[in-house]
Amino acid sequence: MATLIAPITFSPGADAEALHKAFKGWGTDEKTVISILGHRNVYQRQQIRKVYEEIYQEELIKRLESELTGDFERSVYRWMLEPADRDAVLANVAIKSGSKGYHVIVEIACVLSSEELLAARRAYHNRYKRSLEEDVATHTSGDLRQLLVGLVTSYRYGGDEINARLAKTESDILHSSIKEKKGNHEEAIRILTTRSKTQLLATFNRYRDDHGTSITKKLLDDASDDFRKALHTAIRCTNDHKKYYEKVLRNAMKRVGTDEDVLTRVVVSRAEKDMRNIAEHYYKRNSVHLEDAVAKEISGDYKKFILTLLGKDV
Repeated sequence: MATLIAPITFSPGADAEALHKAFKGWGTDEKTVISILGHRNVYQRQQIRKVYEEIYQEELIKRLESELTGDFERSVYRWMLEPADRDAVLANVAIKSGSKGYHVIVEIACVLSSEELLAARRAYHNRYKRSLEEDVATHTSGDLRQLLVGLVTSYRYGGDEINARLAKTESDILHSSIKEKKGNHEEAIRILTTRSKTQLLATFNRYRDDHGTSITKKLLDDASDDFRKALHTAIRCTNDHKKYYEKVLRNAMKRVGTDEDVLTRVVVSRAEKDMRNIAEHYYKRNSVHLEDAVAKEISGDYKKFILTLLGKDV
C-alpha cells in the first residue's frame, strides 16, 4: 500500500498557476511547492508538468532545480520524474559511485517487474545515449559483471508456475556455488538472472528446508567481496523487497549522520507503491514508527516534504 495521499480530482492548470506564483518574488514559497507536489500522484504530476510548460514556456523540473536547494531539491527533482526516468537516473548515479552503488543496480533490476525494467532501460537510452548494460559492463569485471549485466538485461516470466524438482536441483547448485568461494559461479548467475521470481522463491525455500538456514544468512556470513554482496542483495530483493527496504532505511538512519540520498531514494521510489507495508515492517522491527524516526534525523523543507510523502503532513 502507498503512503502518498493524493486527491481524486485536481486541476493541473490551477496547480501550475499556484507553483508559478510560488516562484515569483523574493524567495520561493516552499510550503506551496510541498502542499501541491507532495499530494499528487504520478499521472497528476506529469499533467502539471505538461500544462506548466504550455502556459509558461519553461520546464517545471528545471525551474524547481533553480528554485530549491540541497536534499530538498534532489528529492523534489526525483519525485517529479516519471518512474522509468527516475530509475534511469538512480542507476546512472549508482554506476558512477562504483562499488558503493552496485546494490542499487541490483535493487532496480530485481524489484521492478519485467516491463518496468524494460521501461527503465529505454529511459536510460534516451537520457544518456548509451545502454544501461553497456555502462554496467564498462564499470565492472568478472563474476560481478556477469551477474549485474544478466540482471539488468533480464526479462523474467511473470507467472505463478513452480517446478518443484527444478527448485531442488537449483537449490543444490546455489549451495555448492556459495560454499566454494573461488568456484565457478556461472550456474548461480544463470539461475538468478533467468528464473521467474516465483520459481526463485521456491528454490530459496527448498534451500532453507534442506540446509537449515536461509540462503541470505549463509551469504551474509561470507559476503567478503562485491560479487557476493551483490548476490546477497539480489536474493534479498527477490525474496521480500519490503523487508529489504526496511533494512536499507534502518541502516541509513543508524549511522552517524543520516544518509539522505538513501532515504530519498527509498521514499520517493516506494511512496506510491508499498511504502505503508515497508513502514509496518519498520515498526515491527524497531518499535518506532518510520515517520517518527525520519523526523528526528532530518530537518527543514526536506523533512516536511519526505514526511508528506510518508503520509504525515507537518
